[in-house]
Amino acid sequence: MDTKKMIIAVVSVFILYEVTNFLIHGLILAGTYQGLANVFRSMEEMNRMMWRMWIADLVWSFFFVFIFTKGYQNKGIMEGARYGLYIALFMNFMAAVAQNVVYPVPYTLSLQWFIFGAIQSIFLGIIIALILKPKTA
Repeated sequence: MDTKKMIIAVVSVFILYEVTNFLIHGLILAGTYQGLANVFRSMEEMNRMMWRMWIADLVWSFFFVFIFTKGYQNKGIMEGARYGLYIALFMNFMAAVAQNVVYPVPYTLSLQWFIFGAIQSIFLGIIIALILKPKTA
């Protein structure tokens, strides 16, 4: 695996992961979260600890790309989409169900977490496939 492409893929996934997380959680689901203020930390507290989330997201981005590269077959964007779907079913489904059990959040929010997470994972998988695609001669 080309180290330069791997680094570009990790950085790209990290940036796009942060952007899509903001779109999903900061905009689309913001109103839903306001109705559940007693479940989550205050915004001030979350903002003070956000650096931890960025580190975790960077580690996640690395492994998201690293695992993809281990089975990469150069089959185009559908390979990336399929990988993203597998990750969504493995990670997002589990997280949505577990969080619904642990936190008093509505089922509809858990379903939205899964759906938006699946879309996000599929999108990021496609991005990796595009970045890692070999240059044509």
